[in-house]
Amino acid sequence: MYSRVFSISGILSGLIVLFIFTSKPAGRMSSYSLLCLGDSYTIGESVEPNENFPKQSVRLLNNDGYDFEAPEIIATTGWTTNELEDALKKSAVKNSFDFVTLLIGVNNQYRGITVEEYKPQFESLLKRAIQLANGQPSRVIVLSIPDWSVTPFAKDLDREKIAQQINSYNEVNQQLALEHHVNYIDITTSTREAISDLSLVAADGLHPCAKEYAKWAEKIYLAIKGQLQ
Repeated sequence: MYSRVFSISGILSGLIVLFIFTSKPAGRMSSYSLLCLGDSYTIGESVEPNENFPKQSVRLLNNDGYDFEAPEIIATTGWTTNELEDALKKSAVKNSFDFVTLLIGVNNQYRGITVEEYKPQFESLLKRAIQLANGQPSRVIVLSIPDWSVTPFAKDLDREKIAQQINSYNEVNQQLALEHHVNYIDITTSTREAISDLSLVAADGLHPCAKEYAKWAEKIYLAIKGQLQ
């Protein structure tokens, strides 16, 4: 009788120890992956590498108990939609990510490429982003193009014209995001606050600083969290 009780007690103790050492913290799941596609805004030109919005987004998610790998970034300063698409074709990027962000178009506008040319190129990239997100549109996040007309870099340029052109580009990428049922985040409005708050601009006088990227990261974090809950 006593030996049987001791045996059962030992088994229960063993199971408890096994559970403690093999279970994951509450809310933690297997590793998720994030791919970020874009240009200088995505790599975080003029800020520390760990302060760009992809890394800040993942940091917020990990701090909230979600297990995300370091974000993979395919972006280069100066890229247009065509150049991003060419890079994707040549890259050895894997074909499956849990989430994908897409922010591209400011260099199309800067180089004078028309909105009519931008539209099919952006749509092609958006379709590719959906494929990379395991074919799930709900796992793709499109970010609007920031308005650089408010930065010191544009002080001698036609700021009103730049802002109007960026609005036109954003009308296109927002409409395509709606048509393809992906998430859309407006960051343009936030970037326009730099007209009266230069602390939101990086030292180069053109790109956002870490504080501005933190605003974008918070929105991305909430969008991804909403999908995971």
